[in-house]
Amino acid sequence: MGLVQAVVGSVSGTLADQWKDFYTVPDGLPATAALFAALPRGTNAGRGSNTHGSSYIITNGSKIVVPEGYGLLLMQDGKITGFAAEPGGYEWRSDDVNSQSIFAGDGIVSPLIKQSWERFKFGGQPGSQQAAFFVSLKELPDNRFGTQSEIYWDDAFLNTQVGAVTRGSYTLKIIDPILFVKNFVPASYLQPGVVFDFTDIDNAAAAQLFNEVLGSLAPAFSLYSNDPAKGNRITKLQQDSVGFAQSLSAAVENAYQWKSDRGLAIVKTAIVSIEYDENTRELLKTVQRADALAGARGNSNLQASVAQGIQSAGENGGAAGLVGVGMASGMLGGIGNIQQPVAPAAPAADDPVAKLKKAKEMLDLGLITQADYDALKAKTLGL
Repeated sequence: MGLVQAVVGSVSGTLADQWKDFYTVPDGLPATAALFAALPRGTNAGRGSNTHGSSYIITNGSKIVVPEGYGLLLMQDGKITGFAAEPGGYEWRSDDVNSQSIFAGDGIVSPLIKQSWERFKFGGQPGSQQAAFFVSLKELPDNRFGTQSEIYWDDAFLNTQVGAVTRGSYTLKIIDPILFVKNFVPASYLQPGVVFDFTDIDNAAAAQLFNEVLGSLAPAFSLYSNDPAKGNRITKLQQDSVGFAQSLSAAVENAYQWKSDRGLAIVKTAIVSIEYDENTRELLKTVQRADALAGARGNSNLQASVAQGIQSAGENGGAAGLVGVGMASGMLGGIGNIQQPVAPAAPAADDPVAKLKKAKEMLDLGLITQADYDALKAKTLGL
């Protein structure tokens, strides 16, 4: 009993021409359609008509065409009785004891499906009439997310909490159709003419997934930005759709068990925008400046700044000029020997005592060196 493979591989109109009665995927499905009933094509282009079964119900001898990218589920009374993951043509025979009810799919679908089959398969012999449903095995795009207010997470590189408003989209994939249908899809979608679409705004189950993704964004950002393999840089996120998808998928799995309970996984993400809060923007500016001054570029920048400072000190003259020379000397200690210009003599002051007193205060504060003070003292006193 069950499905008998007629043709495996690519399926075209030639196979349908050989069958007077067959079921397949409906026309005009959106790219985001995940689950829907098989459509009877008994009167397609004059290929004959089905006069034996009820609409949308497969009977003994019914033929089913499974296109690339889809899996076939057979159900009776809400219970799964058969599954096929390989594209091709199949025939339902209730009296053939040698026919198979499940095909692994040679890597098309996760091996966990076999375990799911053993857990949920129909107890006893299936009935004579069953309904057929197709499950998409493709990536299902255009699942969008967005936050209305900032979400916050700890960032190892910035060593503090950061916050942002973000929006983007992700692609879903059904990795275990049996778990997906058995544990997640509402019964209202297991009937002819109804399409389970993750992007349908009236799909309450899909809305629940949306809310769970929003609840997992902060942990996902934390996982990504604190991963040493990513360089601990949140700024790389928008260039790494697969890497962030792995972080988001891990966060969702940890909180809501999408893979193990529902047979779902997030495959790719696209971050449209990240708007950091004011504090985070200031931190990122500081980090950018630090990056710009790191390494050889920073050394060159420092030397140029010091040279400019010495030149300005010489032009200012007097005690102020000496301060510049003293500070420059300390900064150049580890850079190399740079010839320091000698500051020109300052104009004589009317009160040498006041001038020396001010210089002594500068010496006590560490603004000039002892040598600078002694030179100024000798000059002021005419020694």
